[in-house]
Amino acid sequence: MVDVTNVLLAGVVGSTAYGLATPESDVDRLAVFAAPTVLFHGLHPPVGKQATKVTTDPDVTRHEAGKFAALCLGVNPTVTELLWLDEYETRTELGDRLIGVREAFLSAKRVRDAYFGYAVSQFRRLEGRGDGSFSADTRKRTAKHARHLARLVHQGLDLYRTGRLTVRLENPQWYRDFGERVAQGELDEAKSLLAEAESKFDAIRTPLTERPDEDTVERWLLEVRAAFL
Repeated sequence: MVDVTNVLLAGVVGSTAYGLATPESDVDRLAVFAAPTVLFHGLHPPVGKQATKVTTDPDVTRHEAGKFAALCLGVNPTVTELLWLDEYETRTELGDRLIGVREAFLSAKRVRDAYFGYAVSQFRRLEGRGDGSFSADTRKRTAKHARHLARLVHQGLDLYRTGRLTVRLENPQWYRDFGERVAQGELDEAKSLLAEAESKFDAIRTPLTERPDEDTVERWLLEVRAAFL
């Protein structure tokens, strides 16, 4: 059984962090925890599925430090955002050091592939939803997918352009309106947004490096392992 009490960094993510939450939205929390180092020497080390613990009421996802680092090296958008929040519910010394090396996880190709790739996957979901003539519940889900498609595109482009991720959206209402238009059948608007984003990614001169700085990430992880030996 993995001990998830050693939380290093935790905060509210998702729609609440983006400024897109509605009264019906859940409050999603994400955390990084450190498993006792001795567990990695046993028969069943906390890796893979065992390195993530999910609870509901409240909704909290906790990733063990090693898995969290691996996901961030892949620039998983839903995990990476934890390192760029404006405020935290838990922020330890090791969590602070993690924030301090957040740029080390980034690389040009992985940022583009992750954010643009996730946006394309959202579009594929929209394509299967028809012309907007569906139930109110399906339309609500479609609007949500469209909002997050646009968010991923804009956050990804900004990260690719500046080397920094801005989690809070500048104009949340634009994303809500965009989602409603797409849910009503304006699928071409989403398609155009993706095409425009692809062109911009091609044209941007990014400050991001070709590869992430794995040495810096590993030094942080070894500090974690030493602290919980």
